Amino acid sequence: MCFKDKVVFISGSSSGIGAATAIEFTKAGANVIINGINDTKLKSVYEKCIEYGKKPLMISADISKDEEAKRAIEETIKHFGTLDILVNNAGFSKCGSILDGNLLKSYDEVMATNLRGAMHLTELAAPYLIKTKGNIVNVSSVGGVAVPVLPQMISYCVSKAGLDHFTRCSALELSKFGVRVNAVSPGPVATDFRKNSGTEKLMADRKIHPALDRVSEPIEIADVILFLASDKAKGITGSNFVSDNGLLLKI
Repeated sequence: MCFKDKVVFISGSSSGIGAATAIEFTKAGANVIINGINDTKLKSVYEKCIEYGKKPLMISADISKDEEAKRAIEETIKHFGTLDILVNNAGFSKCGSILDGNLLKSYDEVMATNLRGAMHLTELAAPYLIKTKGNIVNVSSVGGVAVPVLPQMISYCVSKAGLDHFTRCSALELSKFGVRVNAVSPGPVATDFRKNSGTEKLMADRKIHPALDRVSEPIEIADVILFLASDKAKGITGSNFVSDNGLLLKI
């Protein structure tokens, strides 16, 4: 797939799926904007991208904060003058359950990035995507559709269920302008998120294994994102592509 000179903004691209996606888009000729809040990790992704001949634009910004999200899109347009693809990848999980007594604190923090941040970036980017007839890919999770396996991840699962429905709603609204919106829902992926969220240990303790009995590498999800963003998927909008090694078959 060729994305020569396409401008691609990827939120949360300092590690994991976002970093792999940035590298793959760079390999395909795109002008990539990498975004995150960890400057050290962002610089590492920057160095990996330039190995493939293009320097990404590095924007350190917390997209859960309105002014920083706005600045990130403004800097993108100031630098490149256009935008073709938005990848809403930024996300995290914070423990909180009904009985723990910290549910709302967890909910507010998680939703600010995972759902509200994605909605805001979409709103900010939409006028430019309409001009280019571009598209959006939202990185969701099987946690948005599966039976929750850990009460402490309620906020994360709810945020991803909301992102799934936002994908469909925004796909419908933007379809009349030729802008496509899709989602990809990974299962277990070998990333820092998987280790930090506790899901790796949880699945091992409960002996939960995907049907294919494997964990994906970030590049596998990046490949799906690039497909959905490409002309090969020009007839696909409002869809959610699951790449979970058959985890949903076992839950």
